[in-house]
Amino acid sequence: MNLTKGEVLAFKTDTVWGFGAHPMDFLAIKKIYEIKKRDIKKPLILMSDSLEPLKKYIKYIPDYAYELIEKYLPGGLTLIFEKSELCPFEITSNNNTVGIRIPNSKDFFSLVSKIEGRVLATTSCNISFEPPVKNYKEACEKFSDVATIIKPIDDTEKENLPSTVILCNNDTYEVLRLGAIKL
Repeated sequence: MNLTKGEVLAFKTDTVWGFGAHPMDFLAIKKIYEIKKRDIKKPLILMSDSLEPLKKYIKYIPDYAYELIEKYLPGGLTLIFEKSELCPFEITSNNNTVGIRIPNSKDFFSLVSKIEGRVLATTSCNISFEPPVKNYKEACEKFSDVATIIKPIDDTEKENLPSTVILCNNDTYEVLRLGAIKL
């Protein structure tokens, strides 16, 4: 799938529906912030179908983080690491960290396998401070005029818990938000 310049996607994941764009398409990244009415100081995260395409955006992965990755990914866990020089500041809101996630979702795997580099810069599919959309119909109703809505393989609604977010420091980690994964 060749994304057009400035194209924003809306798609189902294993937790909540998401918005996404190619991480090097800064016009699309800006559009995500505009669609969501998101504070520019709040970073996006990077998602892929495996760790390998995400590694180039991360400076260092501690050994304990590999254990978390092995145990919980793919799944509802977002890990935050110090970013590499290749990670655009437009995604990270000029922070020195980047969040990564590998959702456990056939829909997402199918989508990202068609994207150059197999990585999307993402956030939840909603207007900031509103709940994420629950299904394809709602995504179409709310966002079809501003995003390409990807029809899911299975549009079954579920609990819609966000991912658990962990900040990975050199020696230890800190849970920033409890969500789908209970540690």
